[in-house]
Amino acid sequence: MPLGDTLARVDADLAAGRVPVARQRLRGLVSSFPNDLMIRRRLAEVYRLYGEPAEAGRWMYLERDRDAAETSAFEARYHTAPQRMRALAWQGPESLARTAFAREQLAAVRAACSDAMGHPVDWDTVPSGEKADDRKSAFAGFLAGAGCLVAVLAFLAIWVNGLVALFD
Repeated sequence: MPLGDTLARVDADLAAGRVPVARQRLRGLVSSFPNDLMIRRRLAEVYRLYGEPAEAGRWMYLERDRDAAETSAFEARYHTAPQRMRALAWQGPESLARTAFAREQLAAVRAACSDAMGHPVDWDTVPSGEKADDRKSAFAGFLAGAGCLVAVLAFLAIWVNGLVALFD
């Protein structure tokens, strides 16, 4: 469906009080047009209707006239640069942004993420996690493997015990 038609449906949904439907349509548009600041602004307006300042701040993060409280709520929810980079859902280079402020914000987030990851990152290869998360997931994987091993050994012990009892 063309962008204009979908935005017209968003307006109709909002006029009819179908805010969740409008939000879902706008989320789809942001996925399809990740570099369109107007769609991000519209989505922030819908999140304001929900009373969700962190999400409104997320979608207004690239706008100069953003609300400071919403920006702070966004930064508190997504407290690391890699989390912010994933949350912003930008695609392509910063040069695709229509405003200088948006380009500066995107470049700052990407640079902070590169520093946090210890290697250069770009918007098309947003890191899936942080170094600390990798260590936690490795430890969790070790614990899961150890738990499975213990379960298998317990099953074998019970099976062998039953087999021995059968021949006694």
